[in-house]
Amino acid sequence: MKRTSFFRSACVLAILGVLASSCASYRQNIMFQVDQKDAVKAQADAAEKNYSIQKNDQLAIEIYTKNGERLVDPDRFLDKDRPVQTTPVGVDEVRSYLVNQDGVVKFPMIDTIRLEGLTLLQAEDRLQQTYTKFYAGMYIRLKYLNKRVVVLGAPGGQVIPLTNENIRLTEVLALAKGVSNDAKAYNIRVLRGETVMIADLSTFAGYLENNMVIQPNDIIYVEPIRRPFIEGVRDYGPILSILTSIATLVVVIVGL
Repeated sequence: MKRTSFFRSACVLAILGVLASSCASYRQNIMFQVDQKDAVKAQADAAEKNYSIQKNDQLAIEIYTKNGERLVDPDRFLDKDRPVQTTPVGVDEVRSYLVNQDGVVKFPMIDTIRLEGLTLLQAEDRLQQTYTKFYAGMYIRLKYLNKRVVVLGAPGGQVIPLTNENIRLTEVLALAKGVSNDAKAYNIRVLRGETVMIADLSTFAGYLENNMVIQPNDIIYVEPIRRPFIEGVRDYGPILSILTSIATLVVVIVGL
């Protein structure tokens, strides 16, 4: 009986050891940990501005006349320097123009123009002044094609395009299918360059303070809720099953 009790105790200790090690290992995939919360308010206020055009941005340009009643370029002048491409019927063709490393963009008819550092509104005004040499009574609309943020953690890895300016954290999270039951709403990290900001959206006061404007190329990490015991049993289930079988066999043999 003493041997049986000893083997049972040893098996229980082995199983507990496996579970304990599994619990310790389930913090290894938590990303972007910081020692304490950074001040979010000042940096969030600094982000309250329109995006500015940067190198490697992709821009789309549309030129309208007669107060937007019809699109200019019936003879495809804006595409005369671009390769001919076949566009499927019913699909609008999007023409993209790259901001090169010198901060300038090459547009048809006007050659190159410097747009780096300007907001879309400022760039539209500059282009409008240039294109008035070719079209009278017209206006220009610019939009970004490659502004985006990355969402990691509980929502899964997703790349969210920023279709509007001054989009806020809650909007990006909604586009990433929201904050699930497996996510910590009080520990959302926003990485901007070398800065890590922690946003707490678990309360209304936290929402008012931390619902910051998201900038292009931000990384948003929603820390998942870890359930070490359940995950340990799931991942180490086969090992536990083998240990239990061995323990049962040993107990039976010893009891003979």
